[in-house]
This record gives sequence, structure tokens and C-alpha cells, in this order.
Amino acid sequence: MRTVFLAGGIASGKSTVARMLRSRGAWLCDLDQVAREVVAPGSEALELICREFGDDLVDPETGELRRAELAARAFDTPEDTAKLEAKEMPAIKARLTQILTNTCCAATAPMVAVVEIPLLDRVEDLLPLADEVLVVVAPMVLRRERAIARGMTAADFDLRVSRQVSDDYLREHATHVINNDGNAQALEAKVDAWWSSER
Repeated sequence: MRTVFLAGGIASGKSTVARMLRSRGAWLCDLDQVAREVVAPGSEALELICREFGDDLVDPETGELRRAELAARAFDTPEDTAKLEAKEMPAIKARLTQILTNTCCAATAPMVAVVEIPLLDRVEDLLPLADEVLVVVAPMVLRRERAIARGMTAADFDLRVSRQVSDDYLREHATHVINNDGNAQALEAKVDAWWSSER
């Protein structure tokens, strides 16, 4: 099994590439989903987050984390964001390591396991788990257009981009780069070319 970390900035097309790879037979792990799992009701990470940001973040009926309210508090300043990451990233990393080594992947034994990673710099210490780092990039003007088309404001897009690493950083850590600067058919062809090289 080859483990591939798939990274890219917001609206670069990373999730689209992930879906394409899954349709070709890759086993897909979304790190955002892992992040949701580690703050499940009763989890240690949820308890730590509530201590830092307030017990009212938990829905009293379901015990679920109110993610929108957490985002409003935790992403207000870089300092608050760092506090949140300090609480949840250890659990996310531990769970991802478990997934890749002795649970889901080991049970299904796929040819390629793809981990979709929103913020590569936050998991740099896990890069030894990956055989490859596949990065999706796109011109900023196209990324802004795509983000706005799916309902994001330009201001929100710019704020999120400012808190993500640059494409230069991603390229430096990549073993292969897909430039998503064309239409869907062009992207399919680039994904096919990379997928063929994995076989």
C-alpha cells in the first residue's frame, strides 16, 4: 500500500481531486472528518476545548460540539487558533497514525491510501507516514472565483488564505504537483496521468 498525503489551499480543487482518486480505487481519509471524530461527545479533546473556550460550546441535548460557535471564537485571532490546535491536533495526529497503521487501512489493504489534508504545515511531523505528497495548486484569481461561487465572501476567502501556507511551501514539500488551472476535463487528465504512474 502506498500512502499519499493530498494537500492544497482553499478552493484549489483538492477535494475534487480526492473524489477523482476515490473513483479510481483509492481509499480516502479526510482529515477534516478525523477532526470531527476526535471531538465526539465525551472525548478528551472536547473536554480540553471546552475548558479553553467555554462549556456552552456543547449542545446540552446531544452532547455535540457546536462547531460554528467554536469557529467564531477560535478563529477570531491567530492566538486563539493556536490554542485550539494545541487542544485538538495531538488527538487528530494520534487517530490518523492509528488509521494508517493498524485499523481501516490495514483491514482493507488498498493499493493507494489518500489522506486529504487541509493544512499540511500542521502535520509536518507526520510526513514520514507518507510515501508521497500530492499537491494541488491553482491561480489565486481562480481560487477566489470558485470560493465565491460556492457561497464564500471575498473577505472570508482572503482571511482564510492569509492563515494558510503559500503554494511555494506546498511545492517545496510535494513529490508531485497538479496544476488545476483549466477545466474539469483537463484536471481529470492530470489525475489520470498521476494515477497511472502509481500502478
